[in-house]
Amino acid sequence: MKKKGIKIIIALVLFFIALIINFNNEWINNTIYIISYIIVGLEIVRKAIRNITRGKVFDENFLMTVATIGAFAVGEFPEAVAVMLFYQVGELFQSYAVDKSRKSISSLMDIRPDFANVERNGKLEKVDPDDVKIGEIIVIKPGEKVPLDGYVIEGKSSLDTKALTGESLPREATEGEEVLSGCINLNGVIKVEVTKEYGESTVSKILDLVENASSKKSKSENFITKFAQYYTPIVVIIAVIIAILPPLIIKDATFSDWLYRALSFLVVSCPCALVISIPLSFFGGIGGASKMGVLIKGSNYLEAIANTEIVVFDKTGTLTEGVFEVQKVKAIDISEEELLKVTAYSENYSNHPIALSVKKAFGKEIDEKQIVKTQELSGLGIVARIGEQDVLVGNEKLMNERQIKFTKCNDIGTILYVAIERKYVGYIVIADKIKEDSVKAIANLKKNNIKQTVMLTGDRKNVGESVAKKLGLDKVYAELLPDGKVEKVENLLKEKSEKGKLAFVGDGINDAPVLALADIGIAMGGLGSDAAIEAADVVLMTDEPSKIVNAIHLSKKTMRIVRENIIFAIFIKVLVLILSAFGLSTMWEAVFADVGVSVIAIINALRVLRVKNK
Repeated sequence: MKKKGIKIIIALVLFFIALIINFNNEWINNTIYIISYIIVGLEIVRKAIRNITRGKVFDENFLMTVATIGAFAVGEFPEAVAVMLFYQVGELFQSYAVDKSRKSISSLMDIRPDFANVERNGKLEKVDPDDVKIGEIIVIKPGEKVPLDGYVIEGKSSLDTKALTGESLPREATEGEEVLSGCINLNGVIKVEVTKEYGESTVSKILDLVENASSKKSKSENFITKFAQYYTPIVVIIAVIIAILPPLIIKDATFSDWLYRALSFLVVSCPCALVISIPLSFFGGIGGASKMGVLIKGSNYLEAIANTEIVVFDKTGTLTEGVFEVQKVKAIDISEEELLKVTAYSENYSNHPIALSVKKAFGKEIDEKQIVKTQELSGLGIVARIGEQDVLVGNEKLMNERQIKFTKCNDIGTILYVAIERKYVGYIVIADKIKEDSVKAIANLKKNNIKQTVMLTGDRKNVGESVAKKLGLDKVYAELLPDGKVEKVENLLKEKSEKGKLAFVGDGINDAPVLALADIGIAMGGLGSDAAIEAADVVLMTDEPSKIVNAIHLSKKTMRIVRENIIFAIFIKVLVLILSAFGLSTMWEAVFADVGVSVIAIINALRVLRVKNK
């Protein structure tokens, strides 16, 4: 860009010198014009010649070369230089716009690790992350990027996960915790056992997504490409007819006059504004989305999001946190703290998610000396001896089997009933927590005229219906296996209109088939499974469902800008083409219709980079 800018400035200075200063010698003026032209136009002429030798004749480089050399031929030196000069200014705008949108992606994706410190033969070796194998131990020091996915086996630290999840608060990493590549280690030294090779790691998959984001063309882009293939040869043939036919059949018509008209016609006909601004609009949209933490794998998906009519959600990990937490503690004749304590002590040796959630809620160190014995009863619960007390922790069946009178709890979730010395002392409700963001997401989707919001879950019917009611979803289908989800989505696809799209939002391995089936598959990228992210078309890096609404707004804005550019460019071109054919416009109007329209369309396309979270 810097080189191109310097070239343009030098050529512009020479152009104005030749235009303003009268050297009383036409040869000197024309020489300056030619030097100015060579500085900015030689690259385009070379491209045109190279493309012709490769069989690609009819492109914008060919049109610019023919039009400008033809202008020199009829003695219009200033206009020939101006056409090439303004074309290069348009190209500079395009480079700037693309660079800006690339930076908006790369700033989010500046997560590629440069090296990994591997423990080998008792020594630390600094190696390329590609050379690290599964099972090897890597050491990550403060300030370094986590190069590969794995589990912490020694040490603890805080990790900056902003580049991956958008979270502003650091995430604690202690022994046994999983760490994802791309995070930055903030303070302590940690040792990590590698669980995935670099090619399969989180950072590698995300970078691959972004690098290939603009490879898939949308229908609008395909239209422009096909349009240019037919359009360019047609206008060249018309230009040849304009140059040759009128002087042969019209009395007093001069060849130079009609050649000038034909050249003006060629300059106007160059489809630069469409060819440049439309892909740029989509690329800018993808860049703008990445600023919000939404990775869109291709411009075809960016276009499709604007037509979303039905949004289908998975439940666990998508609308809910996907983590069991103690939601309610009801104690009878003892304190809530005491109830949590005896339950946590009873569950101490279990690694079941329910047991872990109780221990987390208790939040204190467990004195294992007080745990005399524990016995797990399959399908019932736990019998334990804590200090001098016999404790029962389990479900209704356990209470009934041990003939303990208890009050049934009708709350949604997993209920742990607790008895001490055969006396019922209360219950603890453990459930998956609804994301705070989910309520906002569903409400905003309805405001944006989404016809249906649906939830599919493998969970129990009462749990699914409870979550759906709290969120205000239109439909809920529960107790579904992966093939059941596919069947429901296939039925829902029949309910949308011909142009409408169905989006499915999920995060688990079992969601991958449905993500691939839906018109638009949206995966949770922060905590979602690799299979879900790979099968999806859009990835929400922050795990916030409300980002879907932001993506819809951005998609609609992008499509509006694309339509504006198409209508504006075609209208101006058709108008000036007609004027050129009848000799009512000069090369200057032709320059505006080509380069001027391109610049305006590019500036308009840049607006898509200005994004706001709704």
